[in-house]
Amino acid sequence: MADNADRITDPASSTTANRVGFYSALLTAVITLVTFGLAITAVPKSGANCVAGCFQYPYLDTVAQFPKDYLWMPPATGLVLAYVALMASIHSLAAGPKKVFSQIGLSFALVAAVILASDYFIQFSVIPVSLMNGETEGITLLTQYNPHGLFIVLEELGYIVMSLSFLFVAPVFAGQTRLEAAVRWVFTAAFVLTIVALAAFSTVYGLDRQDRFEVVALSVNWLALIINGILLSIVFRGGYALKAAT
Repeated sequence: MADNADRITDPASSTTANRVGFYSALLTAVITLVTFGLAITAVPKSGANCVAGCFQYPYLDTVAQFPKDYLWMPPATGLVLAYVALMASIHSLAAGPKKVFSQIGLSFALVAAVILASDYFIQFSVIPVSLMNGETEGITLLTQYNPHGLFIVLEELGYIVMSLSFLFVAPVFAGQTRLEAAVRWVFTAAFVLTIVALAAFSTVYGLDRQDRFEVVALSVNWLALIINGILLSIVFRGGYALKAAT
């Protein structure tokens, strides 16, 4: 990072933070890319984007879709955990005056991770086995196939909060290098696109957004994690090499 010496005064701590940042950034990018690929091949046959062969309410005949439609959820759980480690690394290396922004960003990251990891783990661990055993009470509200259900709305909330974490860590990258500027603008653009999408879909569809906004918010935030995961791995690697040479 530019001005790395001003960001943290203890060389040993700086080296550790850069090392953790490098691996967490790389891991975030790789896991998100894998998750994105799996999610694209497992789009549920329901919701606003389904055109044929769609599952209908109460979505109790979806057990045959396991595990195909659920394979992306375990790595998605992993990606939000890697994302928290990445945000913690950014906070550790933030310059003193900017630590208030990185601290808020890290706090939002923790909230987003709890929401999303819980959402994905519950969906993967509860819904299929409940359907297999005929335990269907309450499943309709929880299943990912319900475009008005808890799974979709928790994803919406999780990615809104994630985009807020991006917005608050963006000022940390106020250096003059093109790399830092690119990181800053990717984070800022992800927040703006997420909020614009929320406003647009809410204006047109009201509360009946179904999964339209969820798809856009997820895609925007994942793309930001992939792009900035790669960029930040270069940033952190550069900082680590500089410290190691001094």
